[in-house]
Amino acid sequence: MDVLPGNIIILASALLVGLAFGFVLQRGRFCMNTAFRDIIFINDMTLFRTYFLALIIAIVGANLLEDFHLLGAWTDPDTGQVVFNTLRRQDFAPIANIVGGYLFGLGIVLAGGCGSGILYRVGEGLVAAVVAVLGFGMGILTTTHGVLRPVYKLLRSYTVTINGNNGPALWDLFGGTTLMAKWITIAVVVTILAIVVLKGKPFQKTSPAKGFKWTLTGLLVGAVAVIAWWASGVYGGSPRGLSFTGPTGELFEAVISGNSKAGDQMFNLWGVATVSWSALYIITVPVGAYLSAAALGEFKLKAPAAAELMTVFFGSLLMGFGASVAGGCNIGHGLTGVSTLAISSIVATVFILLGNWTMVYFKFIRPMQD
Repeated sequence: MDVLPGNIIILASALLVGLAFGFVLQRGRFCMNTAFRDIIFINDMTLFRTYFLALIIAIVGANLLEDFHLLGAWTDPDTGQVVFNTLRRQDFAPIANIVGGYLFGLGIVLAGGCGSGILYRVGEGLVAAVVAVLGFGMGILTTTHGVLRPVYKLLRSYTVTINGNNGPALWDLFGGTTLMAKWITIAVVVTILAIVVLKGKPFQKTSPAKGFKWTLTGLLVGAVAVIAWWASGVYGGSPRGLSFTGPTGELFEAVISGNSKAGDQMFNLWGVATVSWSALYIITVPVGAYLSAAALGEFKLKAPAAAELMTVFFGSLLMGFGASVAGGCNIGHGLTGVSTLAISSIVATVFILLGNWTMVYFKFIRPMQD
């Protein structure tokens, strides 16, 4: 598919989602590494509540899109029937979700940012973030296509079926199969999340010096997540929503080999490369962050010492391996996956959090105690 006028809207949908997400991430200073870290490091739950607020929007919005058949459709070539797309819920691979999630959580602390955090900080001019993105991509490709592939396949080989589903959702734990069971489960989860959010006094009037208030950031992150579900389903071939692991790997593949090899809707960019919708949106995340940072006067090229860059690079390699094994990163699992209430994503996110806390303790808290 060439990038001609008939396909401009398809290409634009990916690029605009990336621009919007990068802008919101930078303007709201939203990084889930920081959100998790701050809970135990400085006893601050502000960004964590931002995350929970985004989850509320994403859970309700994504499941409404699914139930109202707004995620795109395709025609079955054998029957001629129209098949409506549904949300992607990953296979439950508990060993992979636990091991990969934990290692990814360790890695984001060393790298100084999560999968989305390092991308938007490229737009702020951080050289360390550029190194982290390169390491993240290398870690992904080495794990999924390189010398670590046997380990990757072994860890992901064990899967668990719950209530007859390979990719079970939370309601499958209780034997639920009906729409009512689904929405009762959603109501319970959203209520729990809302209680935590409300403890942060979201309606209290505050005026941040720069950037968005945490409540506005949460609302916008959740809204972009919902829009990405819709846009990727309607224009991208299948609904994948926001993610950074698979798309980053696909972007690196397109640059190196000229083909993202994603299996979804592919775009032939003037004969130079075939790129997936998700890889396209990754490109403009740093651009959106740059536009925000430049408007706030916060763009500045900054490079740490060589020793710190080595730590960042190692951490980002670990991120790439962990995220690949887990089947996603803090966004792919923690926001997009959890918005479907997939058990695989919930388990992976819990262990990302635990990995983060482990490394925060050894890197920051313990040295202060000594």
